[in-house]
Formats: sequence, C-alpha cells, structure tokens
Amino acid sequence: METISIKMLTSPEDLTLVKNLESLVWADEDPVPVSHSIAVVKNGGMVIGAFSDDQLIGFQYSFPGFDGTNVYLCSHSMGIHPDFRKMGIGEKLKLKQREEALKKGYNLIGWTYDPLETVNGYLNLSKLGGVCTQYIENCYGDMPDILNAGMPSDRFLVEWRITEEPVSGHLEVNENGDGPLLINVAIDEQGFPVPESVHLNYGNDANVLYVPVPSHIQAIKTDRMSAALEWRLKTREVFSHYLNKGWMVTALRKSQKPYLYYYILQKRD
Repeated sequence: METISIKMLTSPEDLTLVKNLESLVWADEDPVPVSHSIAVVKNGGMVIGAFSDDQLIGFQYSFPGFDGTNVYLCSHSMGIHPDFRKMGIGEKLKLKQREEALKKGYNLIGWTYDPLETVNGYLNLSKLGGVCTQYIENCYGDMPDILNAGMPSDRFLVEWRITEEPVSGHLEVNENGDGPLLINVAIDEQGFPVPESVHLNYGNDANVLYVPVPSHIQAIKTDRMSAALEWRLKTREVFSHYLNKGWMVTALRKSQKPYLYYYILQKRD
C-alpha cells in the first residue's frame, strides 16, 4: 500500500514538478507557466500536491474567481499520474482544497467537468456533495488532448458550497434508476450502450429524474466515435432542457448494469 502525503505547493521547484506532471497527464505542450502558478498562490489561489515519497503523483490548481457579486475559488484543474489512479488521490486533493479554502474565507468552490466522465462525476457529486445547475455547450472549444479530442467540450458547472450540507444526502432515490428515465438506451451489435429517444416532457409531478450515461466513454470513443458523439448530443439536449427548467443535478449513482450510471436530477428550491 502506497503512503500518500498531501501538501500545499508554493516553491518554484515544486511548481515546476506540477508543470511537468500536467504535460504528462494531458500530453499538453502548453501547461500553466510556473511564473503564473507563483502569482496565483501569492494572490488567493492555491496549488496542492500529492506525493508518493518524493514523487509528485497528483496536483490540484485553483485561483480566485469573481462573478460581479460573489468571490469564490475557481478550481481549474486536477491531474493524477496514470500509474496512481483509482487510489482515491483525487478525493484527498479535493478535501485538502476545502480545508484550505475555508481558512482563506471562501464558502464556494466552482469548477467544470465533462458529464460523460463518470469517475469525475461520482467524485464531484456523490462523494464531495457538489451540485450542477448549468450545462455549458462546447465550453473550451476544440481541445486536442488525448481525453477530449474529437468531441465538443461540453461541461457541467459544479457548485461546491463548502459550508453547507450536501443536497444529495437528503434524496431518496431508486438505485436501479427505476422511474422517469430521460434517455432510452439500447445495446448495439458491438456491445456498446447507445442512446435512443429522449424525453423532455417529464417533471410536472416527479421529484426525481434519471439520466443514464455510459460507464466508459473513452473506450466508446476509441472503438466507435459515432456512438460517443450521440451520447454527447443526447445528454446535451436533456441536461440543457431540464436545467433551464429549474432542475439541478445532485448525484451520480452506479447502476446494476455495468455499462451505465445514472445522474439524479432534483427540482431546485
């Protein structure tokens, strides 16, 4: 079992390690410059590192945000070394981020993520207790890195209200996704889940709605990009419609079907 340590990073040497890991994680030829990272940590932001002995294996990078009314912490990026994934390092980094954000006086942390990346969704919503009220189409434009190439960069905007109880903790939902299902799913001849018809007429009497998403979108992209694009467009249609109608996304639950997860939608107060 690896011993993982989490610490705040401020020195040019440590921030250079972050730059190098960022390039590895996303095959990025243009990572955040060290001079920029230094300025961020000196002006209300933070860079957090996860170490295995002396090796940097994960990082989280945040800077101050302002929407014209409220100051918040903008959680811009988090990356984990490929050899150290599925070890809970992302959650450790986020919990350290919350701890340090509270010390600085923040009560809100915001960030974006791809709703088809279920590992991120499960962490952001079901573990940390964030909620999503906005769906942003092609948020970053065309992105050529290995995780995003070939797909519009649609994103959920996560609101993590770090001084409040999670909304998802008060939900009673059916773990099997039985109930108003907003996308019908079929299995194609290659064994991939594919989205079929969408339903935009639910919600008058329901308290909870379910949106299925595939468990492994990157594998679908590799073997059948057309199916991945269909998932993008169908989920975009559903999430945009319901979030604009006053719903919010509060959790992501594993399905009994290994190829599906379910997003949980709840009406906003």
